[in-house]
Amino acid sequence: MPRVIFHVDMDAFYVSVERLQNPELVGKPVCVGALPEGGKARGVVMAASYEARALGVRSGMPVSMAYRKAPDAVYIWPNYDLYGEVSERVMNVLREFADVLEHASIDEAFLDVTKRTGGDYAKAVELAKEVKRAVKEREGITCTIGVAPNKSAAKIASDLNKPDGLTVVPPDGVAEFLAPLAVSKISGVGPKTTAVLEALGIKTIGELAKYPGKDLQERFGKNAVWLWGIARGIEEIPVEERPDPKSISVERTFDRDVTDWAVIRETLDSVVHNLWLRAKGQGVRFRTVGIKIRFEGFVTHMRERTLGTHVTDEEVMRATARELLAEFEARKRPVRLLGARVSHLQKAAAAQKGITEFG
Repeated sequence: MPRVIFHVDMDAFYVSVERLQNPELVGKPVCVGALPEGGKARGVVMAASYEARALGVRSGMPVSMAYRKAPDAVYIWPNYDLYGEVSERVMNVLREFADVLEHASIDEAFLDVTKRTGGDYAKAVELAKEVKRAVKEREGITCTIGVAPNKSAAKIASDLNKPDGLTVVPPDGVAEFLAPLAVSKISGVGPKTTAVLEALGIKTIGELAKYPGKDLQERFGKNAVWLWGIARGIEEIPVEERPDPKSISVERTFDRDVTDWAVIRETLDSVVHNLWLRAKGQGVRFRTVGIKIRFEGFVTHMRERTLGTHVTDEEVMRATARELLAEFEARKRPVRLLGARVSHLQKAAAAQKGITEFG
């Protein structure tokens, strides 16, 4: 029986939730993130509506630059608690349709629906339409779905027809679907890997699929197997519930390298808040906090600190991450990516109260 995998991606999720609160925002360019203060503010755009994207605004862009591109857009400070609540409700809707659901991020999930559809792609199309209707009717937002026999092809498919789209890749059409697409469409293939592949004369996924596996392995080591499997459409990574994660991480890549450390610290705070929401949503407490920082030239460093006990407090997470970040401030190098991570996790059934929870 051929596998049937859905990748469900909420359309401009933060903006969509804000529009539920204020319908007057519908149809307008909207940016969620730092407030521009007339173009003088520091901070970044966390999410942009499709109308704002049409004006050149992108998530991760400094808000000062976004303001120059879209001075008449509506700028909104993010309400992460609200986004987390809506995300949880959406995931509960999706879970009703899935044999197995993997909560990939606050606004996306993989669904294995092989048993429910019997491997029949005609039934899969109808089920995907039901999912889209249910999310729209019950939560008031739209989603885009990619349908394919594996996770990587489904994720690529969902990215090609936004917003409110549905792209189906049947089992016998995966290689044909992938062949003309740029290698950068593969999730996890960033600018550095793209540049290395292009230096080898590989610009499309089809060209990657034809490249000798042995030569690929010499260049990329173990990652070559992963790349080769995706390019050939034969990746078989299972959709997993992951009820007890070993770690949780959140990363954010800047559109352009950032040198302003006020922006960098503010972005880390935002990343940490997203991370805390994910840990809270999965019902875990943590003992180890780590950060990841990538400078220009893709030089990447990771630091972590293990606490004396398991905690659930966001302030502890933020303070620890900031202390770890402070080591790098004196280097004065442009920053490309920031990430935060918690590990040594435990289910929070008997978690201690957070610092802010005591009356």
